[in-house]
Amino acid sequence: MTISDVTLDPYNYDFHEDPYPYYQRLRDEAPLYHNAELGFWALSRHIDVHKGFRNSTTLSNKFGVSLDPASRGPHASKTMSFLAMDDPDHLRLRTLVSKGFTPRRIRELEPRVTEIAVEHLDSMLEIARETGSVDYVDEFAGKLPMDVISELMGVPKADRTQVRAWADAVMHREEGVTDVPDSAIEASLNLIVYYQEMVGQRRKQATDDLTTALLEAEIDGDRLTDDEIIGFMFLMVIAGNETTTKLLANAAFWGHRNPDQLGPVYDDLERIPLWVEETLRFDTSSQILARTVVGELELYDTLIPDGDVLLLLPGSAHRDERVFDNPDDFVIGREIGSKLLSFGSGAHFCLGAHLARMEARVALAELFKRIRGYEVDEANAVRVHSSNVRGFAHLPMSVKVR
Repeated sequence: MTISDVTLDPYNYDFHEDPYPYYQRLRDEAPLYHNAELGFWALSRHIDVHKGFRNSTTLSNKFGVSLDPASRGPHASKTMSFLAMDDPDHLRLRTLVSKGFTPRRIRELEPRVTEIAVEHLDSMLEIARETGSVDYVDEFAGKLPMDVISELMGVPKADRTQVRAWADAVMHREEGVTDVPDSAIEASLNLIVYYQEMVGQRRKQATDDLTTALLEAEIDGDRLTDDEIIGFMFLMVIAGNETTTKLLANAAFWGHRNPDQLGPVYDDLERIPLWVEETLRFDTSSQILARTVVGELELYDTLIPDGDVLLLLPGSAHRDERVFDNPDDFVIGREIGSKLLSFGSGAHFCLGAHLARMEARVALAELFKRIRGYEVDEANAVRVHSSNVRGFAHLPMSVKVR
């Protein structure tokens, strides 16, 4: 391990504003980094992050994938479902969940996603027309993913604003707070109670939604318990909602910053998936994921002890010039393919990757059918402060309606 004065503090607001210079130094000076004060190691190079994702024996998920102390520990799976499990438990739960959460169900959801997107765009563009400016996150990027997940699960329309508010409160962090605040714990409990009641209702009366499909999922007599279903629903709300909101806002921000790249997309909506992929590479929502070392792990001539926390940094891996040409340039249409690590890799590859990509594609296509240009008000854009996800809490913009 190289000794370097470079620091990585996932709670530092300066790091949240722009982590990429920090990552550059980590890759060059400390590819295996140790922060004794916060108690973690970190891998920043693409080759190491990729191998880390694929090593699910020595690098365990069972204490969760967040650095936040309140989210870590043996109970992590209650809110993070199979993301906080190792095999065979992980494989069992994931296989059962996959019975309900199928690619076909995602495909069949697309027309509804389009309708929800259009609904929110109607009101967003109305505000933009009346006031000259609109908050893209408040009116669109922050609403759509949560409504899609609620639609998928069968949350009634009347409850969706409240469910979205709880989900937001679970994620919010004030500056300098390195643990989960009371307000987030309270919001988590509210969500869990809400989903408990919903599962209870579906047990009495089945409906055509994912919640019922999960209750009915069965392999050789093995079924999901209520707690397992609620854990998965919670994972969807936190992991699925949050990261897709960030993806939509990051795409808009970097598109605005790179008008030469975005120009051709207005005339050819087939390029939207390429815009989504480059956003996932260039500024991924999910920047930092934690693992726990089981046994011993030797990297860069250094022995990492059993039980230590090792962070994998996909946000850094995607800017590694050992893998990508000119990684700090935003280039829509560049060759990315399997080098993308935004959804992980290996046994824990994100089950919601299809859904996230479909939502982003539909949302941006519907937006671009209606506008001819937009300008982000960068001075008033507000970043989210989180130890693991990256994106905007507010992204005000003016739009030119077609």
